[in-house]
Amino acid sequence: MGAGLLAAGLLAGCVTVDPVNPAPGQVESCGASELQSLVGQDVGVISGIRFSQPLRVYKQGDPVTMDFNPARLNIETGPGDVILRVSCG
Repeated sequence: MGAGLLAAGLLAGCVTVDPVNPAPGQVESCGASELQSLVGQDVGVISGIRFSQPLRVYKQGDPVTMDFNPARLNIETGPGDVILRVSCG
C-alpha cells in the first residue's frame, strides 16, 4: 500500500497546468497585447528584444508553476519552436 501511495504522489507531480490568465476586466500589466505580433514567429526573434518585465518561455505541455504574476510575460512555443501564445501570468 505504501508503494501505491508513493507512486500516486510521484505521478501527481507530473501534471501539466495551463497558465492562469487574468479574469475579464482585469488590467493587463505585462504588455502581452502589444506583443501579439510574435505569435506564429520563431522563438528566436525574442533574443533581439529587451524585456523590462519578468519573462517565462516554455514549450506547450511543459509543467509550469501555478503562481499568477500579472507582470510576468509568458511565451508558449510549439512544434518547430514557433510561438503559439503570448500572455500575462
